Amino acid sequence: MPYFRAPHVFLGFPMRFIPERMKTPHRYKGVSDTVLMSSRDGLHWRRWTEAFIRPGPMPERWINRNNMTAWGMLVTKSRLTNAADELSLYSSEGYYTSGNRLRRFTLRMDGFVSVHAPFSGGELVTHPFVFEGERLLLNYSTSAAGGVMVEILDEDRKPIPGFAMEEGVELYGDEVEAEARWRNGSDISRLSGQVVRLRLRMRDADVYALKTC
Repeated sequence: MPYFRAPHVFLGFPMRFIPERMKTPHRYKGVSDTVLMSSRDGLHWRRWTEAFIRPGPMPERWINRNNMTAWGMLVTKSRLTNAADELSLYSSEGYYTSGNRLRRFTLRMDGFVSVHAPFSGGELVTHPFVFEGERLLLNYSTSAAGGVMVEILDEDRKPIPGFAMEEGVELYGDEVEAEARWRNGSDISRLSGQVVRLRLRMRDADVYALKTC
């Protein structure tokens, strides 16, 4: 289905079946979990091999036909005060029992995959794209000692004056839509229509999504 916050991206949560394994004694062999796949055109897909939903500690989830994800995602309120809305997905468990049911799993908004850097640090440079808008928003999470810095480069990877790394304001915390900022503020409307790249310098941090607006 299209992801509502980025409708050009399609997401799927297929069940993966391993027929030769048996963790919990049962008349039918096999175990299963849920993986993630995505596409930008609905025809060509990338499927991650790491599990998106693992069976976990419950023995009944280690039986085939469990961990099948129901179609669709819901936006739900967080149980935490003043926290951003979250996403809810539902997965089957207890399939062969009278208590056959769905269990709700939650994740942060846009929290399907992330670019991660350890405490020792890491960098990412994006492909070139035409910038449109006035601000750059980041969905990110850091440790108390971590952070994210943003630099805007031209197509040839040269820092654009006013948006260089040494002029940036470090982001730290856990936010779904935080404005990238530099010493002169967050307004980058003068770059609208230009081909740019983004350079992220990160430390003990995850960046889940970028958005221009």
